[in-house]
Amino acid sequence: MKRSERTRLRVKIRTPGGRNVYRFKQRRVGHATCGKCGCKLNRARLTKIQVKKLTKVQKRPSRPYPELCSKCMRLKIKGMLK
Repeated sequence: MKRSERTRLRVKIRTPGGRNVYRFKQRRVGHATCGKCGCKLNRARLTKIQVKKLTKVQKRPSRPYPELCSKCMRLKIKGMLK
């Protein structure tokens, strides 16, 4: 068993052959949040594996401060936010 799988949620499943096996349930993906205020960003909910398959343009918005929400970004540009 991989070390990365030990932290995931294990689910006991009975197979059609009658064996009891443990399978690892994938973690749910959370929303992307603003780095300053913590509000939800309007982005797709993707796992790390799904993000790796995207192109660079699709991974994040092509605007200044993509990790901030639009409100915090405007304040940062104006110089009101540090």
